[in-house]
Amino acid sequence: MGANPEHKVEHSGGHGEPIAWISREHVSIERIPVDSGQAPATDDGSPSRVKWTLGVLAIVVAVAVAAAVWMSRASAPSATTTLANEQSIPLVSVTSPGVTAVTSNVTFTGAISARYDMPIGIDGDAGRIVGIYVEAGEHVKKGQLLAKLDDSVLIPQVNRLAASLEQTRAQAALSAAEYRRAQAVAPAGALSAEDVEKRRATQITDEATVKVAAAQLAEYEARLNRTHVVAPVDGTVLMRKAEVGQIASSGGDALFRIASGGEVEMRGQIAEQDLAVLKTGQPAAVYITGLSRPFEGRVRLLGVIVDPNTRLGEIRIALKPDPALRPGAFARGSVIVDKAERPVLPQTAVMSDSQGTYVYVINGDSHVERRAVTVGGTIEAGVIVSAGLTGSERVVTTAGGFLRNGERVTVTPAVSSAPYSEPPPPAKDTHS
Repeated sequence: MGANPEHKVEHSGGHGEPIAWISREHVSIERIPVDSGQAPATDDGSPSRVKWTLGVLAIVVAVAVAAAVWMSRASAPSATTTLANEQSIPLVSVTSPGVTAVTSNVTFTGAISARYDMPIGIDGDAGRIVGIYVEAGEHVKKGQLLAKLDDSVLIPQVNRLAASLEQTRAQAALSAAEYRRAQAVAPAGALSAEDVEKRRATQITDEATVKVAAAQLAEYEARLNRTHVVAPVDGTVLMRKAEVGQIASSGGDALFRIASGGEVEMRGQIAEQDLAVLKTGQPAAVYITGLSRPFEGRVRLLGVIVDPNTRLGEIRIALKPDPALRPGAFARGSVIVDKAERPVLPQTAVMSDSQGTYVYVINGDSHVERRAVTVGGTIEAGVIVSAGLTGSERVVTTAGGFLRNGERVTVTPAVSSAPYSEPPPPAKDTHS
């Protein structure tokens, strides 16, 4: 391809003369005075070339602006994501519980009962009650008469048998005397050996008759004594069902109930898992309805079996006799099983799932860690943690259910606990 050389012509003859460049297409350029106010006059289509140049420049500028906008939009998502991540960090409240002196106890409910509740009835012939000599709540002594049955039939029988006994005794004494005399004269030949033996047999028979009469008399005297209902032991009458005119029979309902020695106790039902931590002899406190003061006692007996339906076992608390401890009254018992210093957390801080009970602890990197704990009980201040925490940890108290193990969190700043002080009074205007 050929090329035409360009000839450069410079006109420097006069001041202010235009300079022309010569190429394949000669374009003459005339210098236009600045202050003429008219557009430069060109020939051969020069204005279109200027417009083309300006259009190219506009396109370049537009491309540059578009590239800048595209770059700004390309970098915008990362900044937005970073801001969103910063805004999505959970804000939680934490506490360092320390340790608190707490006591672990086992509570249960039941009723006050007599330690030895003895039902008293009759064990003889049926009879009509003719007298009652005690009331419920009275203290009785052993052998004291409680009630009496009709003995109008038994007394004559006892008297008849007593007379018959006296008669047989007299006859036996006479037979014994005759036998002694027969033995005395027998060596002299006054009586034969047969007569002596007859007197001996008569004596033996009369002595046996005396024993029979004495036994019959003792039987009826025992029947007569059974018409007297007496206290078998010292104690307190808990109940009286006997009434004058009532027919009492052996094997029927008890006429009286007596607390042996006046001793009372609390009988309650306790959960199966609590039986393992209790022992006989542990101190206990018993509360009854209507009284705020506790009654001191000790664990006397723990049941050896557990009800398969209720999963409860029996517990008995021995109590000191007190007029306020009425058998049958509802009671609530508490036994202290442990005294120690344990962390105490709010109930909102302790959670549980299929893996067990746990809390969330904030580590040094502001991440949550799941910590398994053992709950030892509850008090008014919160939940007692018996294992899993030392008390120095930062434990999440709120929003724990929305956290994941290892998640980063932000801790709520502590609220100032400075005491409130009233603002000073406004200054008085001293100007008149």
